[in-house]
Order: sequence, then C-alpha cells, then structure tokens
Amino acid sequence: TMEKKTPLYQTHVDMGGKIVEFGGFLMPVQYPTGVIAEHMAVREKAGLFDVSHMGELRLKGPDAVANVQKIITADISNMKDGEIKYSMFCNDNGGIIDDFIVYRCAADNYWLVVNAGNREKDAAWVESHLSGDVDYRDEGNDWGQIALQGPKSGDILKKFCDEQYIPAKYYTFTEDVPLNLGERTIRALVSQTGYTGEYGFEIYCKAEDTVDLWKALLKAGEPEGLIPCGLGARDTLRLEASMPLYGHEMNDEITPKMAGLPCKLTGKGFIGRDALVALGAPKMKRIGMKVVGRGIVREHCDLYTMDDRFMFTCFAARKASISHAEETGQSVRNLGHHVWRQAAQEEAVTQYENEVKEVAGWIDEQLPYEVTARLLGGNRAKEITNEQKERALAEKTLDKSLLKQRQKAAQTEKKQKEMAYEEYAKSRIDLDKFRDL
Repeated sequence: TMEKKTPLYQTHVDMGGKIVEFGGFLMPVQYPTGVIAEHMAVREKAGLFDVSHMGELRLKGPDAVANVQKIITADISNMKDGEIKYSMFCNDNGGIIDDFIVYRCAADNYWLVVNAGNREKDAAWVESHLSGDVDYRDEGNDWGQIALQGPKSGDILKKFCDEQYIPAKYYTFTEDVPLNLGERTIRALVSQTGYTGEYGFEIYCKAEDTVDLWKALLKAGEPEGLIPCGLGARDTLRLEASMPLYGHEMNDEITPKMAGLPCKLTGKGFIGRDALVALGAPKMKRIGMKVVGRGIVREHCDLYTMDDRFMFTCFAARKASISHAEETGQSVRNLGHHVWRQAAQEEAVTQYENEVKEVAGWIDEQLPYEVTARLLGGNRAKEITNEQKERALAEKTLDKSLLKQRQKAAQTEKKQKEMAYEEYAKSRIDLDKFRDL
C-alpha cells in the first residue's frame, strides 16, 4: 500500500526532515538538529511535533455513552465536559487492540484519539460493535494535530490566544479556541495531555489550517528556543517518561494487567472484561528499570547480572524467550527501561534487584528530584519523596539518642555505598557525565 502523508509532509521535506515510514505515514524521524538536541529542547525549552497521523473517531447521539462504555476499558460515567481519560480497546481474549484517549465534548458526544498505525483497524472494530441510536464517524482526515511540548509551551501559546482558552489542568481540553495567526484567526481544539513527560499542549485544527499554524508557532516560539522535533525524540522522551507505545510494550496478546496499565474490572462491563477476570493475576508483567550506565538498552537485548547470569530480555511486541544465552558473556552495563519478566524468574529477579539496590539506592538519594523523575517517571519519583517524608516523620518520634546512633550508622553506610559505587563506576560508567544529567 502507498504510504500516506500528513498536511505537513512537504513542510517537513522543505525543512530538511529525514523522512521514514511510521504507522503507514511518511513522517520526519529527525531534523538536521538531531535527536539529542530535539530531546533536550523539549526538556529545557520547547519542541514542536507533527502528530496529524493520529486517528480521531467520534460517537454522538442518545446511545453514545452506552456504546463507549461497552467498547472501552475506562468508565466514562463520571466524566464532565472538557475532561479526558486514558483507555484501551480489548479483544475477546483480553488482549489490547489499542490504547487511546477519550474526550467528552458533551454528554452525548465523545471523541477518541487513537494511534496512527491502528487507525483503520480501530475504526472498523468500533463500527462492528455499535448498536442503538449512535452517530459514528471516522474524522481522521479532517484534522491536523500539532503537539507543543516543553516548559516554555504555555508562554508560546499565550501569544495566540487569551489565557482563559488554555486548559489549566492535565487531561482537560478547550474547544473552539480562536488562535490569532497574524494574517487570520483559526479555530482549534486545545488539550493538555502530552506524550513526553513535560508540560505541553495538543492543538487540533482543520487539516487545511495545519501548515499555517505550524509556521506561525515556530516563528512565535523562536525567542523561547522552540524547534521542530521528529519521531526519534518523541520516542526517547516517552521512554524516559515511562509511557508505553502500542506495538512495543503492548499488543493484542498483552493484557492491560500485564502491561501495568489502569483497567478496573469492577463497576461496568466491557468487551474483554470476562476474559481478564478469568485470567486472574498476570504471569508476566512489565517492570521499569533504570539505566545506570552509558549506552542504550535496545528492544530484544538480553540482560545479565553482574556475574554474567542471563536474566531476561527487553520486550517489544513479542514474548521474551528465557534461555541460557551465555555465549555472549556480556555483563550488564545497562538496566533495561521497559522489560518483561517471567513468573518463573521471580526469585532470580529479586536476587538481581538486591545486587543493584546499593547502586540504585545511592542514585535515588544523590540525584535531585527533577532528574530522578526523569529517570524513573513521575509516579516513582513521587513514591520516593513520599518515602522520604514518611522516614522523616518516623525519625521525629524516635528517642534522641537512638536517632543519633541511627544517623551515625547511616553516615557510615552511605560512605561505604559511595566508595563501592565509585569503584563500580570506574569499570562501568562515566560518573561525571552521569552527574551532569
């Protein structure tokens, strides 16, 4: 089949974007600036992404709620206008057909934004499961979508509209926003969801307005350091923020529970729920691990303990094969970010985690919260800070003399950890560069 193009295709080519096929579309993987510069622009200033390849499905009418409730895992009964929820479609076996976000435009009007590679599959699947009085439409070709991401994104967006139109809360949106492009004003839907781990917005406009909006945003954002970004940076940013990607951390054989994604099995029924209940606790699940060394953990890389014992394989859309791959003889310099583990390997994994606990624990204590959040994803970073608060509260209740003893022992232990880590770092990583993150 011939690859499709977004309204910005020629603009990407003219700007020197390196074009690749993704999800059936010809998209820029990077610009001449390179993936690292684009990644850091989003972390420190702002980056602009073309995400017009995403799909949009609308369900309206008296039976819209009943149909949405039946086909998606999330419960939309308590949603209010202007709110967004993360959800999934599941097949009859409980596997994930796709993950997406659902917008409530009105009590009888819901908008589903789905993955580019699954657009046609999702549209057909939804249509095949509709019933009653519902108006269903695939709006994928009607919209252009641009993602403005990074700490400066709010300042840039304010140049185009009054602050009252900018969604103030995460996972909310505003419809019919007037964006003043200078020569003319266009209407757009603006949401705050993001797929980078940074503050930012998605701007949905008519397909024919996309090029003018893109150019206006880049021009207005130049003083703030805004640059165009490709799919390469989008992938490194989402990975760093622990956000899963369909076809990599999930597929139609992976259940929401295996993928560690939110999916309540009580409160309402949905397609695939009965299968998920019958399956019970997953025998394989996604876990997050932290890269403590230099280099890149790629999909399907085998991971080893410090003493070359094979543990598990980085996963990407197929089950990891647990085997004794001792012929590589390669020690772990990296701890994989998105990996899967087999239930049969639980004991070995626990032992492995204990082996690296001193190293990982030392990093948690030493790095600032912002960097910890970036390495572990926001939720884990919050857990760390909560644990620190709990420890502080507990210490206040201890006898002063006992507290003194504990502090002295902790200082000694910390010093030992630092020495051990320095020794480890000599052969494993460039510690100075790591501290400079």
